Amino acid sequence: MTIKAMDIVGRISYNCDILFRVIDIRVENGRRIAILYGEEYRLAADAPYEDLIKMEANVRRRMAEEGRSREEQSYILFRQDVELLKQKQEYEVTDGYSKALNYFQMPGRVLHLDGDPNYLKKCLSLYERVGVPVYGVHCNEKEMPLKIGSLIDYYRPDILVVTGHDAYSKSKGKIDDLNAYRHSRHFVQTVKEARKKIPHLDQLVIFAGACQSHFESLIQAGANFASSPSRVNIHALDPVYIVAKISFTPFVERINVWDVLRNTLTGEKGLGGIETRGVLRTGMPYNKPEKDE
Repeated sequence: MTIKAMDIVGRISYNCDILFRVIDIRVENGRRIAILYGEEYRLAADAPYEDLIKMEANVRRRMAEEGRSREEQSYILFRQDVELLKQKQEYEVTDGYSKALNYFQMPGRVLHLDGDPNYLKKCLSLYERVGVPVYGVHCNEKEMPLKIGSLIDYYRPDILVVTGHDAYSKSKGKIDDLNAYRHSRHFVQTVKEARKKIPHLDQLVIFAGACQSHFESLIQAGANFASSPSRVNIHALDPVYIVAKISFTPFVERINVWDVLRNTLTGEKGLGGIETRGVLRTGMPYNKPEKDE
C-alpha cells in the first residue's frame, strides 16, 4: 500500500499506539524517511517508510471516538471548576448575596502561537466553547523567536501560549541537552524574547512547550507553565485547559499548580509550572445593551 503526504498512519514498531499525519517523505542515505505529526498529541517524529502502515477508516474512527470521550470528560471537569469560580466571585461581589449588584467580568486575553494549523483550529474552537478571548496565530516554531516581540506589542495579551510540535531524540544527546530536542530551543528563545518585553511573571503569564519538551529550560527562561517534566507526550488541547483556568481565576488569587493540572488530559507527568496569580478582573456597573424595538 502506497503511503503519501497527509495520510494517517501508525508505526508498526510502536504497535500503532498513536495516529500520525504524514507531513513529508524524504530520501536520506538511500532510505525513505517519513516526517510525522501526531493527530492528537503534540509529537513530531521521523520514521522509516517501511515501519508505517496506513490506518483503516474504522480504526481511525474508534481511536478518534476514544479521544473525543477523554476530551469531553476534561471539558466537563473544567466547566465545573469555572462554575465554582463564578459562584465564589458572585458571593464576594454581592457581599454574601445581600446586595443586588450589576457587575461584569473581564477574563484574561490569550495570544496563542501554534506551529500546527490543525491544532490551532482545534484549540480556537475549545477557547470559544469555554468563553476565553483569544487571538490565534499559526507560526513555524523556528520563526517564533523572531516574531513574538511584535505580536506582543500588537495584541497586548495577558496570557501567552507558545506551542506546536517537539520531540526528544536519544540519539542526538542526553536528556538534559537542549540540542537533542526538535523545537525546545526555539520555544526557550521565544519565552526569553517575550520576557524582554514583559519581565514580570504575573503581568504576562506564559505557557510553553509541546510533546517531550525540555521543561526545566522553559521554566528557567521565564515560562509560568511548561511541558514536559517526564518527557512524555501532551495532548493537543492541554494548553487550552491550563490557560483557561488562569484566564478565569481572579487576579487577587494565587493559582495552586495542581488545581491547574488536574483536569488536563496529560496531568503532572506531561505538564508543570510555578505558583501564579490569576488574571480575571471584575468591574461594575454592568449596563445591559438596550434591545432594538
